Amino acid sequence: MRRRDFIKAITASAAGWPLIARAEQGERMRRVAVLMSVDNPEARTNHAAFVQSLTQLGWVDGQNVRIETLWADGTASLIRKNATGVLALAPDAVVVSGNDPMGALLQVTRTVPIVFAQVADPVGSGFVKTMARPGGNATGFVSSRVRNRPSCPYRRRTSMI
Repeated sequence: MRRRDFIKAITASAAGWPLIARAEQGERMRRVAVLMSVDNPEARTNHAAFVQSLTQLGWVDGQNVRIETLWADGTASLIRKNATGVLALAPDAVVVSGNDPMGALLQVTRTVPIVFAQVADPVGSGFVKTMARPGGNATGFVSSRVRNRPSCPYRRRTSMI
């Protein structure tokens, strides 16, 4: 009888090992790719502010999120190369700065979530259907230069946000 009890105990504890191992691993590390069109002091400042904002929200690079940044020099060929390279990183989301990287990225993926910033006219460029309901895998913020134009159809809405 003792042998059976022992086997039952080992079997029951072995069944729980995967649960214990999973609990010890914690949440998986998220991966965010950042695709920048240029590498200059202003872009570096914006990138640092982005990373700092994520840190303030509890997303710390190297702890629970891995931020991979690809910089370009403004040339179309390097931007296209970086857009393809971003997908090789298998990111959970991509942050894009500028119209050229946004267009290049949408040419290579329609599934990875994209958040854009400093894009001049995302609706006019065909990146999103509308700012209110972007559709697809892209969403983001319009450039303040476009937002402040009197003829901009979503100027009032984005100013309130």
